[in-house]
Amino acid sequence: MLRNSLMDSRSLTAPEWTWWPSSPHFENFSALFADPAVNMGRALGNSLLIAAVTAPVSTLLASAAGYALARIPVPGRGVLLALVVATLMIPGSVTFVPTFVVVGSMGGVNTLWGIIVPGLFNPFAVLLFRNFYLRFPSEIEEAGRIDGLGWLGLYRRIALPSSGAMLASLGALSFIDSWNSFLWPLVIGQDPSAWTAQIALSTFLTSQTINLPGLFAGAVVTITPLVVMFLVAQRYIVEGIATSGLKG
Repeated sequence: MLRNSLMDSRSLTAPEWTWWPSSPHFENFSALFADPAVNMGRALGNSLLIAAVTAPVSTLLASAAGYALARIPVPGRGVLLALVVATLMIPGSVTFVPTFVVVGSMGGVNTLWGIIVPGLFNPFAVLLFRNFYLRFPSEIEEAGRIDGLGWLGLYRRIALPSSGAMLASLGALSFIDSWNSFLWPLVIGQDPSAWTAQIALSTFLTSQTINLPGLFAGAVVTITPLVVMFLVAQRYIVEGIATSGLKG
């Protein structure tokens, strides 16, 4: 992909294969950022901001909800768990229009928060955290209770610091999912000021004739943050899934 992004159209479609272009065309990247139809720099910033907010907030919310469902004996806990599971069975296409109506009525169209808010609830992550906290040693909680900690204190001072691998792994997966999101940002972010990198790249490709080097250059730009994220967090992703209690 990197090789193709540094070639011209003629060399890219030539039958002769080369591992690396003899004269790299870095102007493919400059053309991507200089195209007047899109503002790739701003779109990348929007995607980074959306993912950087969605990942930690959704992960912390899922952690708190998972701990409550696993450890706090409140009436109706089973019903709440059933509702969380039920949300996984509802196709996203069913809730897409109602979500758009609700967010639009709150003034969320063409805003970054309108893109962020619907992605803050992650029922799959809630179930993973619940499975993790179900296996949490009760002796540690009892020691905390002796020290006078309530449920919030037990979660904040004992459970949360002990779930670092889960937080890192699910945070990384949430970042990747948010970065790759296309349909919801396309619908809610109709103004170019709210475009994400995926929408800007799609617009760049459709606003001109077939430009294969530009396509690969855009793919390199948009995939690089994900590659970096995976390289940094791959160990935590494996550890988090292993300690979540899920079985294949």
